[in-house]
Amino acid sequence: MRTTARPPGERPKYGALNHRALPTGAAPRFGSAYLRLKPEVLQRATFCYPDSVFEPQHFGTVDHATALIALAEANRQPDPLDRYIEAHVHGPVLLARDVEALVLDPCFRESPLEELARQLPCPVEWHAGFRLDVEVLLQHADYRGSAIAALGAQIARHGVLTPAAIGEAAASGQHDPQALKKVWHYVARFGDLSKAQGA
Repeated sequence: MRTTARPPGERPKYGALNHRALPTGAAPRFGSAYLRLKPEVLQRATFCYPDSVFEPQHFGTVDHATALIALAEANRQPDPLDRYIEAHVHGPVLLARDVEALVLDPCFRESPLEELARQLPCPVEWHAGFRLDVEVLLQHADYRGSAIAALGAQIARHGVLTPAAIGEAAASGQHDPQALKKVWHYVARFGDLSKAQGA
């Protein structure tokens, strides 16, 4: 059967169900900032576990998400960054109508990024942040490989990796974006300050 691509406005918007109420978001593997949607958006969302890249066989709506949550809580994915329930929001996602808050990392306070965020028609909030000492990064070099760990050490500022440092490295155009994504995975997995604070 031949299918045709749908217009962008009709395609689902991908996210994750924050059933654990994590302050840094349901799926930090994708970045340090996230949009927290209003509860009513759940009524036009579908979910799967694990992520669709793993070709999942378990799907549901918000009224039938209990089984998906049980699967996610069983920690069947070996990497903690993969233990989220993927969400697909159907229809438009409008910042003024559908978003409770844009949640940012505190490394962006008083930065041009905060200035831009304050112009959006939704509130801005902050989570505890991501910060990874290079010493800890190198202790886990085998996580994404020694070359990626070395890149992380190279772009760190004063021995510390933050989302801002990785963003600056990406903006420089001097590094492979896929390699920087893997550097971010180190920070997301080992540098979540909300976990260090027991949140």
